[in-house]
Amino acid sequence: MKENSALERLKNGIITENPTFVLTLGMCPTLAVTTSAVNGLGMGLTTMAVLALSNMFISMLRKVIPDKVRIPAFIVIIASFVTVVELLLKAFIPSLYDALGLYIPLIVVNCIILGRAEAYASKNKVIPSLFDGIGMGLGFTLALTIIGAVRELLGAGQLFNMQVMPDSYVPCSIFVLAPGAFFVLAVLTAIQNKIRINGEKKGKDMSKIQSGCGGDCMNCNKEEAEHGNC
Repeated sequence: MKENSALERLKNGIITENPTFVLTLGMCPTLAVTTSAVNGLGMGLTTMAVLALSNMFISMLRKVIPDKVRIPAFIVIIASFVTVVELLLKAFIPSLYDALGLYIPLIVVNCIILGRAEAYASKNKVIPSLFDGIGMGLGFTLALTIIGAVRELLGAGQLFNMQVMPDSYVPCSIFVLAPGAFFVLAVLTAIQNKIRINGEKKGKDMSKIQSGCGGDCMNCNKEEAEHGNC
């Protein structure tokens, strides 16, 4: 499988470098809006749309944007797409717009989007960059939906706003409050660590789980220059 193939970019975002469970990026919306599965799904899909479009557009302009002003240029591009998405949500899905509130415009400064723009889209072709954004967005959506579903189920006895627990169930309201987000994220991350450890004991290559790129971030540009990748 080629490193920049569409399937590889999707797998990378969903599994290998999942922005929430592996890279632990975008924690602000992850902890704040996942009080229900619907909110998590809505926030994830909104972020994915911005990620895919900004990645594609930045890749198209990667040879035009001056290196010294690339970060401000990236932010302007991302902010433009966030504004478009925000207006569309306000017009067509007002309930989701009200639920997400302030966290929609804050997508502009989400480190996942700016990180992928700097690390991938600004260095690669349009199609791989598009699928990189979709993959990362799907991984983020999956993570937020799972966290929101667990919190909603335990905290309200519901799933996607439908009652699934019996009437005798007493909701643990702490799970729909701020501490519940930390509890659920910690447990899901612990499960992932357990899977990784068990895989390593069985001799499987689990090096790409909870590792990100595995490179030396401080000397990343230096290493790329030495290997002729800049």
